[in-house]
Amino acid sequence: MRVLLLSAAVLSFSTAAYAETVTGTKGSKIEITTLDTFDGPWAMTQLPDGRMLVTEKSGAIWLVGRDGKKLGKIAGAPSVTERGQGGMGDIIIHPDFASNNQVYISYVERDAKNNDLSGAAVDMMTLNLSARGGSLSSAQRVWEQSPKVTGNGHYGHRMAVSPATAEDGGGYLYITSGERQKFTPSQNMDMNLGKVVRVNMDGSVPEDNPFYGQGGVTKEIWTLGHRNPLGIDFDPDGQLWVHEMGPRDGDELNHIVRSSNYGYPVVSNGKHYSGVDIPDHDTNPVFNSPEAYWVPAISPAGFTIYDGDLFSDWKGDGFIGGLSSQALIRVEFGEGNRRGPSAEEAERFEWGNRIREVETGLDGALYVLEDDGGRLLRITPK
Repeated sequence: MRVLLLSAAVLSFSTAAYAETVTGTKGSKIEITTLDTFDGPWAMTQLPDGRMLVTEKSGAIWLVGRDGKKLGKIAGAPSVTERGQGGMGDIIIHPDFASNNQVYISYVERDAKNNDLSGAAVDMMTLNLSARGGSLSSAQRVWEQSPKVTGNGHYGHRMAVSPATAEDGGGYLYITSGERQKFTPSQNMDMNLGKVVRVNMDGSVPEDNPFYGQGGVTKEIWTLGHRNPLGIDFDPDGQLWVHEMGPRDGDELNHIVRSSNYGYPVVSNGKHYSGVDIPDHDTNPVFNSPEAYWVPAISPAGFTIYDGDLFSDWKGDGFIGGLSSQALIRVEFGEGNRRGPSAEEAERFEWGNRIREVETGLDGALYVLEDDGGRLLRITPK
């Protein structure tokens, strides 16, 4: 899990906060409370004391109080130039944050010699907090997309740390890397674009990575054949799940298995935007097929596998934010077949806004960042 590694804090919310009730497609009711608004929010993570960090694509990082209200900005964040889908990205805390104050920040950087070239990068930084904000220092480069290319889309750059229940024993950083709308990098092992990568917490590469012996950026690669993966989390059994936007339809939720190839752009359950068909996964079983896929598209963004207690019946379920679908989508996991676990959509909640990010809070609530309007929402049972 990304943010629930430490003990919960007691949160309090103003009774004056605006709340609404939303009914899901299966009849479940949730209450949505508006906490604050942001300008183009992209990611969030919760601190051990119950406060939160929220990133905005334009470059700001906010400290948010336990009541969900902005306290102040965090100084010293990496400098970004917002273009297209690129800018400030994901933020997560180190598993030992309580003792080392380290955070991981992903963002898009421009090439120093050619401003038309860009790529995602991840830095580890030390966070020094105050009552009304704080500052970042001691930046250490952990990972970057290679090569930098033209265009301003499909960066991916979501992050998760493996828990002790994972096959690797925990304590490794997994990063999603989009194929930058270039198609072929997903199958090119000389690039880390269109991949899920695995590194040590300091950015060095584990020697037991499946392609370590090939050197270069290839040694970072954990899986390949991805398009634009914008959600990543581990389930209670330590299994890794990643969702990605398909081309024209065919959004995927994949169970990530070491060294596997998920097929893009050779296979997909969607089509090219030109309307040209792409062979489905089942036409070429050499590639791993998704455990769930969506036609029409949901445009998935943000992902959490719930392990709180407020929604007791949903413990272990996944929640995906939908952009074009304007929905919060609940996914149930099953035992599956000989290849591994299965997954399917169980319910969706719609209230007319694009959802950029969703996380499980230390208090057991779900927290959502809207893409339109930028609201931070707290979701509880109704």
